[in-house]
Amino acid sequence: MHIFFIISILLVFYTYVGYGILLYFMILVKRVFAPGVPKVFSYQELPTCTLIVAAFNEQDFIEEKIKNTLELNYPPGKLHLIFATDGSTDRTPEIVARYEQIQLMHSSDRKGKIAAVHRAMDHVDTDLVVFTDANTFLNADALFHLCKHYADERIGGVAGEKKVYADKHADATAGEGIYWKYESKLKEWDSELHTVVGAAGELFSIRRSLYVPVPQQSVLDDFMISMRIAEKGYRIIYEPKAFAQETSSANIGEELKRKVRIGAGGIQSVVWLKSLMNPFKHPVLTFQYISHRVLRWTLAPLALIAGYLSNIIIVTQRGGDVYYMLFLLQTLFYLMALSGLWLEKKKIRLKILFVPYYFCMMNYAVLAGTYRYFLGKQSVIWEKAVRK
Repeated sequence: MHIFFIISILLVFYTYVGYGILLYFMILVKRVFAPGVPKVFSYQELPTCTLIVAAFNEQDFIEEKIKNTLELNYPPGKLHLIFATDGSTDRTPEIVARYEQIQLMHSSDRKGKIAAVHRAMDHVDTDLVVFTDANTFLNADALFHLCKHYADERIGGVAGEKKVYADKHADATAGEGIYWKYESKLKEWDSELHTVVGAAGELFSIRRSLYVPVPQQSVLDDFMISMRIAEKGYRIIYEPKAFAQETSSANIGEELKRKVRIGAGGIQSVVWLKSLMNPFKHPVLTFQYISHRVLRWTLAPLALIAGYLSNIIIVTQRGGDVYYMLFLLQTLFYLMALSGLWLEKKKIRLKILFVPYYFCMMNYAVLAGTYRYFLGKQSVIWEKAVRK
């Protein structure tokens, strides 16, 4: 039981903390022995580019999104804009149609985001493609900072940064913003070591020539598209100067709904990308993929439960002072998470509880998503989380 407990605790520690520490020291070594200056395009040298926005019933955001898109800085004549409205029943297609600068691709059938992306990609003939969500807003130079990196032929994709805005009165959904700050740092280090392990749909770009349609049943289509490119031996790098900003979920219930879907998509991706588990083909990519993604989506949530239950058994068997201390620390952490849940229901906001509450909710969502995936209950059609 002692060995079982130690393995569980070490697995959790490595997944959420240890990998980041190891990654940091690995890039310090790389900076010493393999320094380099990135090869980039100047503004005038930028390749042709298509920006694709897939939207469903976004009439409350689409006007602002269009304005934001038209203000993006890119060389004249090199940028093409496509808005694909998938099954929208509100005024979204009507609003987009007012702008002659934008190619509207509307379908009355709702088949999901990836189906809309596939339709749009059939009309793309530019060198690069940038994907972004309808409810996120980009900084003016985002496209320049994404596309300048393609001067290096080893680059197959560039991921931008996701920023989650939370005001000073934010509830526990502010944990999403804290989580993304940590996640962004890991992406930065992953990129410097070798490659980002999957791009987020809020903002990422790829070479058009490397695009391969992923199955229409894909839940995390953006992750699958980028990882298929990495599987071919190309790098997906991270560019924090290109960012997409969005508000946090309207409440923790909406955030949980989004996380459960991601959990289901995560286990689906692990099943579909099993070839990436072979360390003999792409050793560094496999190391990053397992450390940053696979453990989070499979063993880590189970290890949290196993670590606590085995700790209880050891303590009841007079396990020693160290085990008592670890039991008390774990118990305190989970009590803080439960307190965060209780205070959330009372609409009382205490920021010190955001992290344990969000962390536990996130791991619960992985287990719930895995359960939903294996029961075949996860629809590919995105049920949007309501944003603030």
